[in-house]
Amino acid sequence: MKIAIVIPARYKSSRFPGKPLAIIKGKEMILRVLEICKKVLKIDDIYVATENKLIKKKVNKYGFKVIMTSSKCKTGTDRLAEAAKKIKAKIFINVQGDEPLIKPQDIKKIILAKKKYPNKVICGYTTINEKDSNNKNIPKVLFNIDNELIYMSRLPIPGSKNKTRKNKKYFKQVCVYAFNKNELNKFYNFGKKSIAEQQEDIELLRFFDLGIPVQMIKLSKGSIAVDVKADIKKVEFFLTK
Repeated sequence: MKIAIVIPARYKSSRFPGKPLAIIKGKEMILRVLEICKKVLKIDDIYVATENKLIKKKVNKYGFKVIMTSSKCKTGTDRLAEAAKKIKAKIFINVQGDEPLIKPQDIKKIILAKKKYPNKVICGYTTINEKDSNNKNIPKVLFNIDNELIYMSRLPIPGSKNKTRKNKKYFKQVCVYAFNKNELNKFYNFGKKSIAEQQEDIELLRFFDLGIPVQMIKLSKGSIAVDVKADIKKVEFFLTK
């Protein structure tokens, strides 16, 4: 079963322009993510999908493949879907270019889950503390007893009317996903952001309108997504430790 890893890398990020080329301890973030992916699949099955020639030049310099995509892609998954039209594969793994601490074994876990649940979108998650539950840059996830996604929000979920409730548990999305080509085509051909997707600015919510279930897979702790410039220091501190 042919598998491809595609890393969407948009230069014009609204919260952090030029984010894929941000330097983390002397190395561009996109290169750190690519080196992690190379521990999972051979280099011929790894692609960067971008609209920017600076990113293309940097990635090509280190021997990795690049697929140029439209600057009008609505989300990273739309960018992946556009790139997937040029890739012959059965399973597409979306590793976000802003996950420089993602572990190879967690990417492998997402791949195994997609083989087990071929007709479900696969998404990673892990636990977070109550303080981080209030960070609107971190999508929180709520799922049922079968680990299927119920909802995803930038607000702390699940909520409670009891403010003194103890033993609160919160989980965050880890931006490693798995799709088949049919799921990507439906997502892309929807042609617009869904209502919930627009409200929360979380692209996976579009699959709710498409009737495609999302299976949540627990991954290890320690991944720090770089959403804003301040997150670079968090990653560098982690790497120093």
